[in-house]
Amino acid sequence: MTTAADTDSLQDRLDFVGFDNAGKAALRSLQPTIAEFVGPALDVFYDKVRRLPATANFFTDGKQMAAAKGKQVEHWREVAAAQFGAEYAKRVRAIGRTHARLGLEPRWYIGGYALITEQLIHAVIADRWPTLLQLTRPNPRNMSEAVAAIVKAAMLDMDLAISTYLEALDEQRQSAEAARLEVERNQSAALQALTDALERLAAGDLCARIDKPLAPEFDKLKADFDATVTKLQDAMATIRQNALVISSGTREISAAADDLSQRTERQAASLEETAAALEEITTTVKNAAEGAAHARNVVATAKSDAERGGTVARAAIEAMGSIDKSSEQISRIIGVIDEIAFQTNLLALNAGVEAARAGEAGRGFAVVASEVRALAQRSADAAKEIKGLISTSATQVKSGVDLVGQTGSAFERIVEQVADINGVVADIANGAQQQVQALQEVNGAVNEVDRVTQQNAAMAEEATAASHSLAEKTTELNMLLDGFRLEEVSTPVRRRA
Repeated sequence: MTTAADTDSLQDRLDFVGFDNAGKAALRSLQPTIAEFVGPALDVFYDKVRRLPATANFFTDGKQMAAAKGKQVEHWREVAAAQFGAEYAKRVRAIGRTHARLGLEPRWYIGGYALITEQLIHAVIADRWPTLLQLTRPNPRNMSEAVAAIVKAAMLDMDLAISTYLEALDEQRQSAEAARLEVERNQSAALQALTDALERLAAGDLCARIDKPLAPEFDKLKADFDATVTKLQDAMATIRQNALVISSGTREISAAADDLSQRTERQAASLEETAAALEEITTTVKNAAEGAAHARNVVATAKSDAERGGTVARAAIEAMGSIDKSSEQISRIIGVIDEIAFQTNLLALNAGVEAARAGEAGRGFAVVASEVRALAQRSADAAKEIKGLISTSATQVKSGVDLVGQTGSAFERIVEQVADINGVVADIANGAQQQVQALQEVNGAVNEVDRVTQQNAAMAEEATAASHSLAEKTTELNMLLDGFRLEEVSTPVRRRA
């Protein structure tokens, strides 16, 4: 939109450069020439543009460049009409704003006009230069006015376009500055709101939120901060509940650990006493096993002695039998001796009778007969006494034979019993040896259990210490959690005991 100020500014420019009606008339007189040569002049310009990378980048392809050329041809035709009014100013300012939007620097615009103006001036001079066919000499003033008109028109175009370009840049700068100031104000407000919320958060207030309205570009920051604090608040609330549960559980664990430690210590002491008692039992059983082995050896010796005693008893029985037989033979011999003494006594008696009958002649024979009778009597008495002794001895021998037989039977029973005892003692010795081995294994197992129990006791003590330390840390955690405000109340929620 062109304002009255823009029209006045355009007229001031025209007046300053002396672009009066005569100049406008001179420019309008060039319309055919400009219409004819502006196209080739633009071709020269676009050929330069196409070969220079810095300017070729303003166009995407040849079609866009042809469209730009067509608009410039139309613009030059309107310039040649010398209608420098509001519409003209609007078109040129639009060109300047376009250059500012595209970032086309004035040097390329001025350079392009230099190339186009050069071509147009050459065309005008060539068109109006005197030739042999001309009958009259052209007025140099008319040619100079025409060239001046082209130059003034080009300069006016450049002036308006570049001024608009600079104004657009200034507007952009002012807009950018205003935008920068607005961004700074928004950033400052957002930073202050974030700082206030962070200060509350740093003080332990998990109910802190960014309550102040912020610029739209900081909506995500506000939403993210509020969501983060909400999640932190929920997490801390969960942590507080878990801390209370852990605290309760820790107290129970601590009490259980104390009880376990005490019971483990008592068990360790009892197990140590059991191990010592079992060691004594093992020693006792080992000694008993050794005694049983010794008894087995003694019983084996007694068995041998009993067997030998049985053999001796049997030999004694046989000897006593022989003695009994000998006694019987002696008794028969003594009977014979007794009969001989009796016959001798009868013979001595008969001899005495016969000696008595003989008288004095048989007195000596009577004495002999008397001595023989006395001897026979003593022999009979001795035989009788020996027979009594032998009878008594036979009775004693028979009694001895019975006793020896009983002794043999007793020895046989003793041998059997000793054999049974030997088997029992051997079983006891073997069992005692097995018990010793078993007790040694049990003793080793009890020692291992004692070692493990001692380790368990140590671990129980460590667990107790760890549970107490955990309880202390839980208490510290709860104290730290007490420093956070999790609910919208005037004072922080205190942890329940």
